[in-house]
Amino acid sequence: MKTAKNSGVAPDSPDGNAERPRNLAERIILGIDPGTTVMGYGVIRAQGSRLTLIAADSIRFDPLHDHTLKLREIFTRTTALIDLHLPDELAIEAQFFGKNVQSMLKLGRAQGVAIAAAIQREVAVSEYAPTRIKQSITGHGGATKEQVAAMLLSLFGLRELPRSTDATDALAVAVCHHFSGGVITRPSSPKIKGSSSWSSFVKNNPRRVK
Repeated sequence: MKTAKNSGVAPDSPDGNAERPRNLAERIILGIDPGTTVMGYGVIRAQGSRLTLIAADSIRFDPLHDHTLKLREIFTRTTALIDLHLPDELAIEAQFFGKNVQSMLKLGRAQGVAIAAAIQREVAVSEYAPTRIKQSITGHGGATKEQVAAMLLSLFGLRELPRSTDATDALAVAVCHHFSGGVITRPSSPKIKGSSSWSSFVKNNPRRVK
């Protein structure tokens, strides 16, 4: 099955984390933004009050493939991410309720398959609603993608994030899980000027995304 990746943030070492010795206080968290068309993922290292971005990207699935084949690919790719980065925990965005029942069913299945991959590898799983994720990172459950992205830049000390919003969403759920563990206190949200849309954020801050 063919898949194609968008450009993202590369791992911090050629071999990922598979052979890196762990500090006892260190946690590796894999965040997943599930979907049958695109699946975003973000891997972070939490060590005390320090957060390090290891990898973030998105995986696109062939739109012509049968739904069941996409589910198999989600399982395979999630398992591969777990085997590469050896996360201690997996955090996944919970299904939201909408008017399109078929879309909700497909999203729920994608989420379930990713969770099953983690369970098979004996990785602890936590789910977070979109509003909970935004609240955890920005202090406001109705925050815009622009505000979430700006906070992530501040938290990781980065000048740019992956262009894919799916990868950014996956990073956000991973950070939300870290905060939920009570490791550090969420810093105050930065003030953001201008339009609240993601497209406006990219337009006004071309050097912050890639």
